[in-house]
Amino acid sequence: MRMVAGEQELDDWLAFALDAAYQAGRLTLGYFLRGIEVERKEDQSPVTVADRAAEETLRQMIHARFPADGIIGEEYGDQAGTSGRSWVIDPIDGTKSFLSGVPLYANLVALIDDTTRESLVGVAHFPALNETLYARRGGGAFWNGRRARVSKKTALAQSVALTSDFNMWDGREESWRRIVAATYFQRTWGDAYGYLLVATGRAELTVDPYMYLWDAAPFGVILPEAGGTFTDWKGTATIDGGEAFATNGVLFDEVLRLIKG
Repeated sequence: MRMVAGEQELDDWLAFALDAAYQAGRLTLGYFLRGIEVERKEDQSPVTVADRAAEETLRQMIHARFPADGIIGEEYGDQAGTSGRSWVIDPIDGTKSFLSGVPLYANLVALIDDTTRESLVGVAHFPALNETLYARRGGGAFWNGRRARVSKKTALAQSVALTSDFNMWDGREESWRRIVAATYFQRTWGDAYGYLLVATGRAELTVDPYMYLWDAAPFGVILPEAGGTFTDWKGTATIDGGEAFATNGVLFDEVLRLIKG
């Protein structure tokens, strides 16, 4: 059953998400370019004191303001709520970039409907770039206060294709080869930044063969509100696909055919 939320509620949730992401961003900037130590999780992905401190800050803010809401976070797991809503948080999306001093990392905050799994609010904040991309359902997408809109390009041969990491494509290389052959040029301006580029009309598609819920949740509302698409590799609009691709909408069918082969 779809959650019924009024315009004011959605605006309030978005305002909170923006503040929460900003506070997490300020904290992470305090560790950025400081040569902090890195640990390895069970899956060998990196984690730092900055990731953990930012998620703790986000959890504290959510619990204080919305104690009945659930929380799903990358570093500290799930905390069930009773409201029918959950906040999905990624304290640092792009930890490898963060550790390397590359400013493309983001703090991600989203609010989802527990039943429909739809994103109600989404924020992607890039503190080292001073850029914030955000949306709430039915309210449009915005980038640093101005309206965010996807590009209007209609030809794949003129389009920019992005992915987070070429090494992620093991077993699915043929899909990427077809995309490379069909598009103008390709880059790994990836993680959340690739989805920002599509939502703001600076790239036409970004494709990732692996994507966790906390990576995807903000873009489930941001991309559609910017006029684009955000789906799994079957073309289904979902944040739970474990894979994702975003387009400017016009090129969706062509990109889906390339992915499927």
